[in-house]
Amino acid sequence: MKRNYTLIFLCFILSTLIACSNTKTVNNNTETTTKTVTSVPQFNADSAYQYVKAQVDFGPRVPNTQAHVDCGNYLADKLAEFGAKVTSQYVDLPAYNGTLLKARNIIGSYKPETKKRIALFSHWDSRPWADEDPDTKKHYTPILGANDGASGVGVLLEIARLLQAQQPELGIDIIFVDAEDYGAHSAYNGPRKEEYWALGSQYWARNPHVQGYNARFGILLDMVGGRNPEFRYEGLSEERAGNVNRKVWKTAKALGFGSYFVQEEGGYVTDDHVFINKYANIPTIDIIPYYPEGSFFEHWHTVKDDMDAIDKGTLQAVGQTVMQVIFSEE
Repeated sequence: MKRNYTLIFLCFILSTLIACSNTKTVNNNTETTTKTVTSVPQFNADSAYQYVKAQVDFGPRVPNTQAHVDCGNYLADKLAEFGAKVTSQYVDLPAYNGTLLKARNIIGSYKPETKKRIALFSHWDSRPWADEDPDTKKHYTPILGANDGASGVGVLLEIARLLQAQQPELGIDIIFVDAEDYGAHSAYNGPRKEEYWALGSQYWARNPHVQGYNARFGILLDMVGGRNPEFRYEGLSEERAGNVNRKVWKTAKALGFGSYFVQEEGGYVTDDHVFINKYANIPTIDIIPYYPEGSFFEHWHTVKDDMDAIDKGTLQAVGQTVMQVIFSEE
């Protein structure tokens, strides 16, 4: 009987030690988890909306116009105000029709000394012609480009404002590329080449603002302020950066934005990311709306792409998702 009591007592001691060991492990795991959780700044859609409006207030931002010059200065000044190291690339780029465009790529860098980086892109110019407008008389009228151009820039300016106060582990480059939307007019009878589009990103991809520049990945924002969009996996983005697509779309779903970021294929789009992937070899995705009808959104390349086309809910969904992604990288 004594032996049995001793065995029971020993078992009790052993069980207690195991329980204490398990408790310690759980506590250690909890501590580790706590250390890796990063507080992510809250994106402000009202603020982003005002940055979109500020661009639209300049009028159409078509290269070779005063509105284009003035808006470019505004964007560079804002990035500097928000604590970024600002670099401008001034370059003359020939358009499809021979017009020489005085273009300007504007780059705002945070933690420029850091080797591990993420690149965020958006084009800041607007379409010189409303060649998709229902009224054919307006097919040569420049557009305001509130959604197509200004929305992505507005989101990135708000991100820049937040980065001024708090920065993620990786360095961030906010890159406003120019002359994206000077592609061939719909009435043009010549050849249709993808190189006619995204002239500024083609130049940057071949001539980055820092020699030997590289980034872990890139995210392009295009037309990210419209009403009721569906952002799907763009085809080339899937081929070159499918893991980044998954990261962004899963993050959006976790944040409650799954109705915006639909985890389905959305077809191929010729956009800035094509040339960033091709020439800079940086795996870059395109967050761009998908519509089964074949057009990007109702007022795409029309005179009605104005502030009435902008929805703050969409700006919030995109902005907070991108913020969460960049702050989750280590």
